[in-house]
Amino acid sequence: MRTLVIAEHDKAQLASATLGAITAASRFGGEVDVLVAGDACDAVVAHASTVQFVTRVLKAEASYYGDGTAENIAVLVQRLASGGAYRAVLAGASSFGKGLTPRVAALLDVAPLSEVIAIEAPGRYRRPIYAGNVIVTVESDQPVDVLTVRGTAFDAAADGVGSAAVERIEAADDQGLARVTGREISKSERPELGSAAIVVSGGRGLGSGENYKRLLEPLADTLGAALGASRAAVDAGFVPNDYQVGQTGKIVAPALYIAVGISGAIQHLAGMKDSKVIVAINKDPEAPIFKVADYGLVGDLFEAVPALTGQLAAR
Repeated sequence: MRTLVIAEHDKAQLASATLGAITAASRFGGEVDVLVAGDACDAVVAHASTVQFVTRVLKAEASYYGDGTAENIAVLVQRLASGGAYRAVLAGASSFGKGLTPRVAALLDVAPLSEVIAIEAPGRYRRPIYAGNVIVTVESDQPVDVLTVRGTAFDAAADGVGSAAVERIEAADDQGLARVTGREISKSERPELGSAAIVVSGGRGLGSGENYKRLLEPLADTLGAALGASRAAVDAGFVPNDYQVGQTGKIVAPALYIAVGISGAIQHLAGMKDSKVIVAINKDPEAPIFKVADYGLVGDLFEAVPALTGQLAAR
């Protein structure tokens, strides 16, 4: 039994979502292939070949794969996965995976399965519904299952421990359906939000983007944490969209999640309630966030956050 993992990468290394998907693919009990489609992607192929559980790395190189557009990669995956070559095709539940897997499933004439959090057996999966309030078991008798898997539900496969074979494959034709005209990429020295061990998030209670930076950035820097935000804070323009944690943002499960001025709407809780320890700071004692918090502080965040930062910096 073989499974195929579609690699998300930056031309240098695999994304953390892909490392989680590789671990998920290993649950099928067979061989794991990783497809690296890109342009000038030798570095990421070399990285993939050293990752735990990977049996073979398939390298497809063409200039039109350089931007990672789903329209072109989906046709390549269809060619590889047709005819029973794979029991399952997996990708991380990131923007890349969510944009690609429905196209792959449509081309293979099967139904996609999203946000899988457990693989009990081939064709038997667990996934959340109703913003994570219900976990259902889904059984599939499709010839090939196309899945996105939550990286927070599977440990990242270790790199530097394997020695998978590398096989160059022919690229599929350029579909000419989409092209990337430009990108604006947020760069930060802080940890990546989706894989950080500590996350500091702010909500509408902060009042402005200036307050967000003034209060939360020093706290995050002191803890070595990633910065996140509620949808309300993003919609208000406090921070960019890629900071958003929640059902329509990023799903995180850090060791420590600090929610500042976040009321705890259900869509936000769906994105962070699996965190190991949750700390909430809010002036409203009835805020829903306190129902999931391990530690809660009812008080003025404009006083509490600087005091907390000062105490931590002094240690």
